[in-house]
Amino acid sequence: MAIGSHLTTFAGLPIVAWDAPETPEDPTAVAWRVEIEDFEGPREDFVAAFEQVMDRAGPGGPRTLIIGEWGSAYEERAPLDVVIGAAARLGELRSLFVGEMTFEQCEISWIHQGDYTPLLEAFPRLERLWIRGSQELGLSALRHESLTELVIQSGGLPPGIVRTVGELDLPRLTGLELWLGVENYEGGATVEDLSPILTGRAFPALTRLGLRNAENADEIAVALAAAPVVGRLTELDLSLGMLGDTGGEALLTGQPLNHLSALVLRHHFMSPEISGRLVEELPGVRVDVSEVQKEEEWGRYTAVAE
Repeated sequence: MAIGSHLTTFAGLPIVAWDAPETPEDPTAVAWRVEIEDFEGPREDFVAAFEQVMDRAGPGGPRTLIIGEWGSAYEERAPLDVVIGAAARLGELRSLFVGEMTFEQCEISWIHQGDYTPLLEAFPRLERLWIRGSQELGLSALRHESLTELVIQSGGLPPGIVRTVGELDLPRLTGLELWLGVENYEGGATVEDLSPILTGRAFPALTRLGLRNAENADEIAVALAAAPVVGRLTELDLSLGMLGDTGGEALLTGQPLNHLSALVLRHHFMSPEISGRLVEELPGVRVDVSEVQKEEEWGRYTAVAE
């Protein structure tokens, strides 16, 4: 699966392009999308588009902001400095997605990001942060009082970043989603790297956990079968990875999962017997075992890699 289309909503809001012909009646009730059409366009073009959004979004700037192609994203870092530099004018910013691009604009494993530590420090009221791509992605352990949702989408999330995520002090975080990816694209995070999350030591308010697109989905499922964090979750998402019968059986024979509202296992390599049992034995849970994959001669594959 390649990411071939853009979102139409984000943070529950419709998305409006920076150059839309009409400004919404309430410019804070939409998600503003900033990008340039030329994937090799100059930085100045992105800055000009960003300034147009600032002009149109009203006092306090946009409440919800999406950054798409910023020009040569395959080699140029995300323009986090532009956002940070406008922090005083972005007092209403609560939701941010950086790197919302299709594969035609830039493959997910090629997207160059940057250090998000200064950004989180500059926006203490930010509640939702989504990041796509992990080249040059940086993050330091810090405390952030407001963040409730963190999503990092990657074809290969470096183990060091995974460990740092587990060290973050986010007392209000309820939703965490990590696309772990494959070792061939700088992934390779282990169950040990995930330990602070699985044991529940990190994120006391967490109720939604996604460990998606994982090469080692079976090992993660085995760990989750006894992980303390599962008892307080409402949603568990192991989709897009290489989950097979070993992981499926561990979920069946491990700790009870009847308290979940959703168990998402879409894009998997489980047999009909195991996937069928998961649906039958968790009647009160929305179990998604769609998109059954066939193992190739060279093995299994994640939904998103390059």
